Amino acid sequence: MTRTLLSGLRTGVIRIPASKSQAHRMLICAALSESPSHLILDGFSADIEATLQCLEALGARFTQEADGLSIIPIETRPAYAKLDAGESGSTLRFLLPVLGALGVRAEVRMHGRLPERPLSPLWEVLEAHGMQLRQDGAVLHTDGQLCAGDYCLPGNVSSQFISGLLFALPLLGDDSTLTVTGALQSARYVAMTEQALAAAGIFTKKDGQVWQIGGGQRYAAPAVQTVEGDWSNAAFFLCMGALSETGVTVAGLNPASLQADRAITELLTRFGTELTVSGQTVTVRRGALHGITLDAGPIPDLIPVVSCLAALCEGETRIKNAARLRLKESDRLQSTAALISVLGGSVRELPDGLVIYGRARLSGGTADACGDHRIAMSAAMAACGCEGPVTVLGSECVAKSYPAFWEDFASLREDAV
Repeated sequence: MTRTLLSGLRTGVIRIPASKSQAHRMLICAALSESPSHLILDGFSADIEATLQCLEALGARFTQEADGLSIIPIETRPAYAKLDAGESGSTLRFLLPVLGALGVRAEVRMHGRLPERPLSPLWEVLEAHGMQLRQDGAVLHTDGQLCAGDYCLPGNVSSQFISGLLFALPLLGDDSTLTVTGALQSARYVAMTEQALAAAGIFTKKDGQVWQIGGGQRYAAPAVQTVEGDWSNAAFFLCMGALSETGVTVAGLNPASLQADRAITELLTRFGTELTVSGQTVTVRRGALHGITLDAGPIPDLIPVVSCLAALCEGETRIKNAARLRLKESDRLQSTAALISVLGGSVRELPDGLVIYGRARLSGGTADACGDHRIAMSAAMAACGCEGPVTVLGSECVAKSYPAFWEDFASLREDAV
């Protein structure tokens, strides 16, 4: 689908939908529990639907209610299951170890770039502990019973591998250890998993980067849980506010959240914006915007939109430690650089980062979303700083994480100040 956006600054108030990252984790814990529960969930997405479909294939049942979902956990494990992970890396990587822990032989279908995204070294670790894995194009076949033992992963890979093992290992009959070597790139995402596990009565003991995980534990999700607002999606509107004298307010955010992308508030302050937090609302207004240097390691999902903001800040912005962005829904270093360039900005692509040379305004143009929801939404943010309209090719890809994005974007009004 092609969508043309008028240029110009925006202002207004947005209530952000539920966190995709937290919803994945709470749904898995609820499905593995022994008692029914209710999840208050404001907004669904294609990735959340993928996790629901996979958990239903394993025997869980979900009923959509006015405020979220009623959940009947897995009672009888199927001997064989067909799962569809869609394009969701979280769904696939969280549930692969769980399949082994449950001893379910499965066929997992993947879409988009997901079949190309790496599963190593998780693949080798799972096979070393009793699972058999085979990929046939866009279908992954799994078999075997995961065994307790000593697990080891490097810290510079996807934190989703670590989270998947943390979900699975408590289900095994004996105790296990999980050791992460080297610097843990996305520590906050692992902390979110630990938080969800603790809420479900699953306990681990952590010493440095070694987890002691007791076997034979039973999940017990709270009777009612609420998924907090999504900081990753809020970032697009907060960056729009950074260009506006009147500003943009985003409601429904937990200022004490463990979500890694809560770091957008720190980044926007460093860029020179005026930012205020009041309860669960964050307001961002234009300040004396200037370039910064930032490390993409802990916040890879913020890089496309922050890069577009940098293209509209005075001076140079350097983004480093970003090589993992090449393995997302698109090669996000390449697609982000292409987006900025086609809209009239100046950017240099490096093997593991970007150098962006800011200017007062961009010109506008036609941008390919490359099938990547974060590129499409970043194009909308960039349109606020363009002199002419921005046409987004493939705009429907926002459904992966934020189906109502275009409606929410349209609800903002022109900032005439």
